[in-house]
This record gives sequence, C-alpha cells and structure tokens, in this order.
Amino acid sequence: MGQKINPLGFRLGFTQQHHSHWFAKSNCYSILLEEDKQIRLCICNHIRNYVRSSSNYGGIARIDIYRRTDLVQLEIHTGFPALLIENRIRGLEYLRREIQKKIDYQKRKLRMTLIEVSKPYTEPTILAEYIALQLENRVAFRRVIKKAIQLAKVSNIKGIKIQIAGRLNGAEIARTEWVQKGRLPLQTLKAKINYSHYAANTIYGVLGIKVWIFQETA
Repeated sequence: MGQKINPLGFRLGFTQQHHSHWFAKSNCYSILLEEDKQIRLCICNHIRNYVRSSSNYGGIARIDIYRRTDLVQLEIHTGFPALLIENRIRGLEYLRREIQKKIDYQKRKLRMTLIEVSKPYTEPTILAEYIALQLENRVAFRRVIKKAIQLAKVSNIKGIKIQIAGRLNGAEIARTEWVQKGRLPLQTLKAKINYSHYAANTIYGVLGIKVWIFQETA
C-alpha cells in the first residue's frame, strides 16, 4: 500500500513555511480561513485570464497573506510581474476592488505588493500552469513534459518529476504517465522539495498534473 503525504506539509518548519501569517480567536478562525481561500482564488482566476491571452506563461508561485488589526497585506509572488502591470493598470485596480469587497465587512484596508520570482520555472506552480495551458491547446503530452523539463533544468535544479493523469491525447482509457530527471529524495526532511498540483480542462476531460522540484539540501 502506498502511504503518501503532501511534500509541503511534511516539511513545515524545516524547509517550508506557512503562506498565511496571522493569529485569530477560535470563534472567527474559520471565517478568516475561508476568506484567505476566496482571496487566493480571486487573484489566481484574475491573473490566469491575463496570462492565457499572452505569449508568455507567468503564473503565480504563491500568495502570502499578512493580517493586522485594520490591514490585510498581500504579497503576490509571480514569475512575470511586467505582464500584469504593463498597460493593465485598470485590471489591477479592478482586482483590488474585487478583493476589497471580500474584506469590507470589517472595514479593513488592503495593501497589495507584486514580487518577482527570479527563476520562475523552478516554481512548480508556474511550471504546472505552463503544462496545463499547453495541454489545453492540444499539444502532445510527451512533448509538453520534455519542454517543461528543459525550462526547469536551465535553472540548475537537482531533480524534477512531472506526472500527468487522465485521458492522455484523447485515449479512451485514462492512465498515468510520469517522467523523472535527477534526484528526488522525498523522505529527506532537509531536502528542499517544492510541489504543486494543477488541473487542465481539455476537450477530453480533466487532466491532473503534479510537479515535484528538488532545489537544494538545507
């Protein structure tokens, strides 16, 4: 039997940290947790629409949320921030208004910051989004995996694994295919392994994408 655990949760406190930085009383903890989920979903959907219409693939690596008494601070780590701010000021203002609506019930201020990721294709979330966009454009999955590994290996990572499951290339029977290059010590807590899962909505159904990237050892 396979005993599996999320690689990020397994390494909390070692090489991974929480993405929400706040404390709350027990009676409002679940409300703030749901609010965090809605904020992240709103940002991801908004930015994904811009990325799909461009020739580059610069998704979101992660979103850090800091809460204070009267302030909600968002740090959006993205691969290509220029795609979001060049000639798209109105789009960012629209995003700010949409997020403000979700936190207005407590009259709190909102502050958003865009942070550029220096090596975007070492982030599994960005790489998984790139793979999903290619699959949705009907590119053969083996070609997509090969290209994604080439993009990641340019940044001198130590290991990568990409797994795609579903009706690959429109096959009648769903199956799982994966490719691994380099080392991937999943049982080593000190190994800095980033992980992401993503869904590609193709004409044949949903394809599940999982990406593991081994960067270094602490």
